[in-house]
Amino acid sequence: MEGLDPQLLRVLRTVRDTGSISRAAAALGYSQPAVSQLLARAERRLGHDLVLRGARGVTLTESGRVLAEHALSVEAALAAAREDLEAVGGLARGRVRIAGFPSASSTLVPPVLATLAADSPGVVTSYVEAEPPEALDLLRRGEVDVAITFSHAPQDDDVLADPTLTAQVLGRDPLALVSPASATSSTSATSSTSATSTASPASATTAVSRTTAGGRGDDVVADLAAQRDARWIGGCPRCRGHLLASCAASGFTPEIVLETDNAAAVVGLVAAGLGVALLPRLALTTTIVPPGVTVTPARDELARRVEVVVARGAERVPSVGAALTAVGAAAHLLG
Repeated sequence: MEGLDPQLLRVLRTVRDTGSISRAAAALGYSQPAVSQLLARAERRLGHDLVLRGARGVTLTESGRVLAEHALSVEAALAAAREDLEAVGGLARGRVRIAGFPSASSTLVPPVLATLAADSPGVVTSYVEAEPPEALDLLRRGEVDVAITFSHAPQDDDVLADPTLTAQVLGRDPLALVSPASATSSTSATSSTSATSTASPASATTAVSRTTAGGRGDDVVADLAAQRDARWIGGCPRCRGHLLASCAASGFTPEIVLETDNAAAVVGLVAAGLGVALLPRLALTTTIVPPGVTVTPARDELARRVEVVVARGAERVPSVGAALTAVGAAAHLLG
């Protein structure tokens, strides 16, 4: 069909995301009249209305929404073609922008970036930390190319319902109950491992691994119901929602009195006797767990799923493909 071009698709997607022609123009670095004229010319050429203007802003027509849905995949295909052309010319260069959640920043991301630097030195990489909903928004807006996310199925599976994205499951990240040793000893848990390292994150990792991956606490599973009267420490909104659902399944609503997504802060608060928390293994891997804090694995079904997400078709872009390979190589760090 004549009149279709990547610039139009990009404009329609940005209008959809911002709800305003003027905001879309600002985001794209254009003037508002230029965007309005581009849309008007496209509507005349295509014979379809693309936008509806109203008192509360602009929305896309069905025709506009159909075209906007193709924007990410078209941009991915163009990027793949550009990098393939450069490769034919003997150029080994590209760009990949990665987003990931906080506990991935200190565990999964460093080996990913190191692998890219060693195996694809011509690829310029950048990284931004973002919780999964924000990372996926960055991906949809074309501001990052790869998003490392997590979800607790099925309540927050953002990718399944989005045909513009594709996800690969990397593995599972088990959760553990982090509590003061005195609190754990008074519950119905049969036994647990108290991590006593204050020397280094590596030694804390060893203690946590023994508890969660087959050491002294093989047969121990945290009894959340035994903590119904405890004060709880919540994390990010997604983690808080999972905590509420997990406790509800154990027959109670937790009293969440403190909130932070900083794992070291959570452990410090627990050590001070101010509450208990559920933390994922990735977060505990690089966190020093002091004496007096007990880490007890939670039920297997509470584990979160870690995924890598890209725009559909973006895996054909050589630099994105290299990033996906590097992320896959780091998946052994998960459970």
